[in-house]
Amino acid sequence: MQTIQPNTVQAAGEAAEWGLAHGLAFKKSDGSAIHVPFSFTPSTIDLDHFEALKKAAPLLARLIHTVSEDHQFLHEAISPVAQGDAFFSALLVMHQQIKDAARLPLLIMRSDFMDDIDHGPKLVEFNGIAAGMGPFGQRIHELHQFIQSHYPEPYTTWSKPPYGPLIDNPSIERLSQGLAEAASTIKNEFKDGGSPVFLMVVQEDEDNIFDQHLLEYALAEKGVRTVRKTFRELNESLASGPGNRLLLQGVGPIDCVYLRTGYNYCDYVAKDLDGERCCETLMQTRILLEDHRVAINATVSQQLATSKRVQMTLSSMPAQELTRFNLSLDEAISIKSLLGDIRPISADTLEWFSKQDSAHWVLKNQGEGGGHCIFDHDIMPKLKQLSTGEYPAWALMQRLNPAPRSGPALIVRNSEPHLLDDLISEIGLFTILSNGKPATLEQGYAGYLTRSKSSRATEGGVHSGNGVLDSLMLNIAQHPPVTP
Repeated sequence: MQTIQPNTVQAAGEAAEWGLAHGLAFKKSDGSAIHVPFSFTPSTIDLDHFEALKKAAPLLARLIHTVSEDHQFLHEAISPVAQGDAFFSALLVMHQQIKDAARLPLLIMRSDFMDDIDHGPKLVEFNGIAAGMGPFGQRIHELHQFIQSHYPEPYTTWSKPPYGPLIDNPSIERLSQGLAEAASTIKNEFKDGGSPVFLMVVQEDEDNIFDQHLLEYALAEKGVRTVRKTFRELNESLASGPGNRLLLQGVGPIDCVYLRTGYNYCDYVAKDLDGERCCETLMQTRILLEDHRVAINATVSQQLATSKRVQMTLSSMPAQELTRFNLSLDEAISIKSLLGDIRPISADTLEWFSKQDSAHWVLKNQGEGGGHCIFDHDIMPKLKQLSTGEYPAWALMQRLNPAPRSGPALIVRNSEPHLLDDLISEIGLFTILSNGKPATLEQGYAGYLTRSKSSRATEGGVHSGNGVLDSLMLNIAQHPPVTP
């Protein structure tokens, strides 16, 4: 096992300070900030592999957009879940109320992939609401550039040789460009003058504000004003203008809305409102947003379309059936190869699962974010606890087995380097579609986010504390540079 030399300790501390200076941080409750945990050097990836993911991500975005506009399909897919899940029941009711709304659907999606040793790259999940940390993806790429240029000796020591060039990550520029274009589209429709206004709907007491501010600052450079509000602050502050224009008290017309909240029932709770009235009131606020002519991400239909239930439904469909969602047969076949084995829960599942190796499966519910997965020997007891009505809200997904880095890796937490001998990575690719059309170059591709963790960790969220931010560099062992 390698030892950590003093020059590496110094470099880790300097890198942590660079992260704080450039917004790569989480806010703490006392008003201070802490740097986001990160890998000291990037993960390597084969060029063909990365290009294949870049090609697949826009196809998945087109698929999800088309699914989100197929209201009958969504209703049939989600109805079984809604019977046993109060939140999805509420989402389905909301969807029925606004499915024909005049809003401009803006799909900002992150498709998360993991590379299985035996089966190659597989989709982990779609993220269509609060698909964040895109700006962090660019910042960690830039941080690795800083380490490479300022501390070449420890960087070389801890990079997997033969390491290649870093893979560019334009996520801040492309995400902000897509949002600015959508906001300008609405502004130009109304011809009411002034700068486009971008409304970011956020959680109360948000600690992941710097990732959001990086997007805000990039929009400001493009002449777009950002306003941050919670659902509670928006309640009773919204109004309708001529032509179904969305108006916000004290601000004026709103052109684009971006939800960084709303993916859990608790996001619709307000401390000064009670019980059922509370959630109903703030959900009506969300409905009101979509009832206006405004570019918005995520619509309720997009949220439903990126749910695990729909992912399971799509995974079970033959490639020929997937062509109904605006895909050619060749495109559907390529997407089908990325969709893993996801099985519904039924009365027969207990007997079937008793004959399986529990280490090969993950039990998931419909929740977003970390903490919604059950592993190994905890799966069977949970299956036994489920009532028949709860079955549709859960699914068994084949567990992926990625190869860890070939040697020990360094991660940095609290400005100090730590060794990990089994670092594995998950790669999320961002895409933007405005009303189903690519909003940026390369068919809507808008950068990537890499998160790494120990293979022994079941949850890999950076925000939850188990994962670290990472970036990518080319593996020149598989693609050696061409010599003249």
